[in-house]
Amino acid sequence: MARRPLPRILSTGSAQIARSRELARAQLTRSRELARTASDSASDVLHPLITVTRGLRRLASAGRRKWADTPKDKRGPLLFLVASVILVVALVPYGPLLAVITLMAAAAWQGRDRAPTTPEGPDESQTERLRSLYEALVPYFSAADDPAPLYTHGGEWEKAFPEYEFDGTSRISSLLVRYPAYFTDGEAQARARIEYLLTAKSGRGREYHFAWDEEGNEVTVTALAPLPTDIAAQRFVTAPGETVLGFTDPTRVQRTLPLTHGERQRDVPPVVWRTGIRSTEPHLLALGQPGSGTSTLLRSIALQALRYGDVVIVEGGATGEYACLTGRDGVLAVECGLAGALASVEWAATETERRLIAVNRARQAGNPPPEDTKRPLWILLDRPTAFSHLAAADNRKDPQSLLQVPLRHGRAANVTVVVAEQWDALDALSDAVRQHTRARVVLGPATAEQLRTALGAPPHTTPVAEVPAGRGYARLGTGPVHRLQVPATPDPYDDATSDAHRQAVLDLLPARTTPVEAESLGTLEKAEQEPEPVPAEAVVAESS
Repeated sequence: MARRPLPRILSTGSAQIARSRELARAQLTRSRELARTASDSASDVLHPLITVTRGLRRLASAGRRKWADTPKDKRGPLLFLVASVILVVALVPYGPLLAVITLMAAAAWQGRDRAPTTPEGPDESQTERLRSLYEALVPYFSAADDPAPLYTHGGEWEKAFPEYEFDGTSRISSLLVRYPAYFTDGEAQARARIEYLLTAKSGRGREYHFAWDEEGNEVTVTALAPLPTDIAAQRFVTAPGETVLGFTDPTRVQRTLPLTHGERQRDVPPVVWRTGIRSTEPHLLALGQPGSGTSTLLRSIALQALRYGDVVIVEGGATGEYACLTGRDGVLAVECGLAGALASVEWAATETERRLIAVNRARQAGNPPPEDTKRPLWILLDRPTAFSHLAAADNRKDPQSLLQVPLRHGRAANVTVVVAEQWDALDALSDAVRQHTRARVVLGPATAEQLRTALGAPPHTTPVAEVPAGRGYARLGTGPVHRLQVPATPDPYDDATSDAHRQAVLDLLPARTTPVEAESLGTLEKAEQEPEPVPAEAVVAESS
């Protein structure tokens, strides 16, 4: 059977429709170009008139301001002077013509465009910087068998860098880099090489953020502004169970906190750590070098925790960093010795077990949890590995071995553990501490390998060698890595502390109360004293 040919409208209809669409698009483009050309021509022709009109408006505004600023008792003489000048100009030959010409010239001068003309494109030094950066990327973004290479020695850097910005010092502040599709942007080592090169060529001493777009084969480099270091400790606007670790970049979080800085108020994006029964990261580990600000972080956490809960502090450094908290309301203990540390951690483990049993019994009976289990309990340990050596030398338990129960069951019992340690003692931390502290903070200078080991992921910014105290990175569980600046919370008893920061910390301290140990000791001393003799009066026996 012979096949019938398809109708002509079916075979050629799509082509006609496409051709009509192309014609319509071409006519629309042509009309837009004509309209743009007409507007440009009109603006060129009417530019003098626009300038003069703008100048007349500015002169009129200046005259109104001058008249408003003139006192009322002097407006009469001023008006008489202006009228006299106008009369003289009107009587002088060619006076009105000269006055109109002078007015138009003044209006043209006042109406000129005063905006500074910015040169199109980079200047010579900026061009040289971009060209050197392009040449440095050639060995990484080129291949021998590429038929149309984007990166070649002496090539066009304008195609590789379509967008760029410079700061006031002619250093790169933002740069969009295109790279070929065969570059292995999925490998961490390849990315690290490019990031290191871009950092070195763009200017050291600054932190850069790298946003990789694998689909578009582009990477955006942005020079980050330094985080504010002048934020002092204060009462943050947070809900129960929220702790402010510090402050970060506005592009990384969706929340801001109102802060008070002297007499000013500003909103700063925070890094908020959520603890409690529903927390996914109930415990925290802070690492850093001496002087990096880990003790400052623990003091800041302690001051925030005392608003809603109780705190137990164990200090392994024995430097008295937490003496200001001794005897305060809500501070159960501040221990610096091995015996006190063991007793405090053992009590915390027993308290965790007691809370678990009480909550379990209440749930089995269908009752709400007891009130004494709802109040949060915080266990803060600063350099606990220092007690490990003392315990081994004295044949005692390691305080870290007693942390297994609070770390494993602390979330259900509303118990939170915070550990601060230095880099040189990282291997001495127990497995329980490293496994159950999913919230991590790294303060001070650190290498990329140390950050990857501590945080579990590399940061999207390049670390710098010199950072202020309290600067570092934070990662909560499997979330993103944030830049972090801890609020200034120094020891108020330190002589090197400024008066403003000292007063800020003292204002946050709870009221001082008599410790339980002192009360019991006083009771025991009174009991051990001999009773004073009670004088008895002589009784005379009456004779019957």
